[in-house]
Amino acid sequence: MSFPTFAKRLALAAAGLGLTPLFVSAAEAAATVNKGDTTWMLVATSMVVLMTIPGLALFYGGLVRAKNVLSVLMQVLTIFSIISILWVIYGYSFAFTSSASATLNPFFGGLGKLMLAGVGVASETGTFSKETNIPELAFVIFQMTFACITPALIIGAFAERMKFSAVLLFMVLWFTFAYLPMAHMVWFWAGPDAYTLSADNLALVSSLVGEDKAKQLLDALAAATTDDAKAAVLGEYGALVNAGNGYLFNLGALDFAGGTVVHINAGVAGLVCALFLGKRVGYGRDPITPHNLTFMLTGVGLLLFGWYGFNAGSSLEANGLTALIILNTTIAAAAAALAWTAGEWIFRGHPSLLGGASGAVAGLVAITPACGFVGPGGAILIGIAAGFLCLWAVVVLKSKFGYDDSLDVFGVHGIGGILGALLTGVFVNPALGGTGVTDYLAADATAAVAAYSFSGQMYAQVMAVIIAIVWTSVVSFVSLLICKAVFGLRVKEQEEREGLDLVDHGERAYN
Repeated sequence: MSFPTFAKRLALAAAGLGLTPLFVSAAEAAATVNKGDTTWMLVATSMVVLMTIPGLALFYGGLVRAKNVLSVLMQVLTIFSIISILWVIYGYSFAFTSSASATLNPFFGGLGKLMLAGVGVASETGTFSKETNIPELAFVIFQMTFACITPALIIGAFAERMKFSAVLLFMVLWFTFAYLPMAHMVWFWAGPDAYTLSADNLALVSSLVGEDKAKQLLDALAAATTDDAKAAVLGEYGALVNAGNGYLFNLGALDFAGGTVVHINAGVAGLVCALFLGKRVGYGRDPITPHNLTFMLTGVGLLLFGWYGFNAGSSLEANGLTALIILNTTIAAAAAALAWTAGEWIFRGHPSLLGGASGAVAGLVAITPACGFVGPGGAILIGIAAGFLCLWAVVVLKSKFGYDDSLDVFGVHGIGGILGALLTGVFVNPALGGTGVTDYLAADATAAVAAYSFSGQMYAQVMAVIIAIVWTSVVSFVSLLICKAVFGLRVKEQEEREGLDLVDHGERAYN
């Protein structure tokens, strides 16, 4: 039985039994910690840090004009620093614990781990394999790097014109009310061991549904004499466990490493910011070109390296799936770089380094939600589609509507993220080389591949995309209104002409 099937029973189970969602770490099951998995998670975390500082900073810094390069570098550094602190104070708790309110829990976590309360060197959390754990602190810091880079992506949309103070306030608001709820809705679940209904797993089962209910379910399972009867008992138990999961997870939406949580979330926020702030002074009249394409390509190289940690680290283990993810990440980026290059060559008469690098990033964005669900063939097709579609968004769509998305955050991250989220639902199909969706619900420590349904999976993917777009749009708009009221949003026209490096930071990149 697949997770979407469980979700159909969730409302009835929660309403009928008056359940309060409860998250229980898989550490309470009979699980082991593998030092190889732990080492990989720490390495992957370090790679994502490098992806942000200096990777993203150099990528964005090379794309702006020389008078604004330091402002971009400073924004990335400061956002990383602020969000890392907020993640420890309340971010992890709001994203990866359950709320005391059954109404809020599908959308927002609780207060149980403020300042990482209860998280110590001996704490463990589950992976995607039964009876396999990693240290919870490794998971905390790995997810922290995601929380740090996501808001930093947005600055590319309003680069060269927004006040530094307004940038920082916006990021705090957006992180709290856009990033954390999306992370909770998509990635918060009880862990694989929670779906094992067996006497050997009694402690964990009891902590999830209560001792009396656990005994009742185990007795019913033991008395079941047909497959249908066993499936009914397991289905009831699965629905009870699902009561503590995030909304989009229960819906069956697939997002392996951040198509909705990271890229659509940030990309659409960037578009809202670009529209709200308006165009840069001279946009469409004066030449506004990247000041250092060497910086840009260096940044892309660091992004690609860090993306291996970003995507493959999301497997939470070091195994064959991890290797597949690294392969998929590489070939999707390569296919998109070639597609963008070919598109430019055909329609604009020349292939550019900036275009090829932008294509590579578009491929990385699009493969992010799919990286652990598709085969190499699917990864190549996703990359090709991303290269051509994101090129169209950057060259045609932006020109048609006339918005000034400075570094094409929406055109690459927003459009690429939407494409990747939707194509994940197509290429996860085992018949097309995908891995399929794992069904963990069983009477023992086994798991199986659930039956694939195109309509069911695509419904979940489309709903995830729509919710991400609407949620981040509303939060971004309201956050900008607050920032405008508190600090104002744009620097003065003369200050913008002078450059934000001198105006905001009192220094020049080049002397």
